[in-house]
Amino acid sequence: MPSFPRLDQLLASLGYGTRREVRNMVDRGLVKVDGDVAEDFDARVDPTKVTVKGESLDAPFGLVAVFHKPVGYVCSHASDEGPTIYDLLPKRWPFRNPTVTSVGRLDKDTSGILLLTDQGKLVQKWTSPKSEMDKVYEVTVDRPLEERLIEVFAEGTLMLESEHKPCLPAKLEIVDALHARLTLQEGRYHQVRRMFASQGWHVEALHRSRFGEYELDGLGVGEWRVLPL
Repeated sequence: MPSFPRLDQLLASLGYGTRREVRNMVDRGLVKVDGDVAEDFDARVDPTKVTVKGESLDAPFGLVAVFHKPVGYVCSHASDEGPTIYDLLPKRWPFRNPTVTSVGRLDKDTSGILLLTDQGKLVQKWTSPKSEMDKVYEVTVDRPLEERLIEVFAEGTLMLESEHKPCLPAKLEIVDALHARLTLQEGRYHQVRRMFASQGWHVEALHRSRFGEYELDGLGVGEWRVLPL
């Protein structure tokens, strides 16, 4: 027989409130188990049978989501850095335990796909240098591109300022004069912008269209999709 969590522990871990707050929700009859109003906050329950205010629990066994990050938001829980992606996401997510975090951060001026999860093993898997996960970026630059950049980025010898190890080989496709598609397996600080800057180009706009096997698949800006674990 599976070992189920206590009702108050479960709801608190999913961001529904503190232990005291979720116990109050139970007392007010807002929580049901298998269709019946919950009476004991310390009862052990099957998460799939629990509803709060008539709605099933958010990803009770762990959260994985794809998010379409807009320009102008930072991938941080700290509001002193400006608007954060968590301002756009469900209010409960930042209060989950374990904490929901973004994988493969994008800077404030970059849009595109982010993976969000509270699963530490997945964070390690997706960020490990051994994972060899492709990240694909759509790049807009300030002046016409030159074919030589394809070889420069592919050689694996490009050094970025203040670094002592060259970038890994990267695949550059020139889409038209001012647009390119760059595929990396690294995630250094502002890497795409710095790679182009090292060769004399300024990146005007940057969008990540793919992270490993994951794509946006029609998600609008600021929208998210929860994935099965």
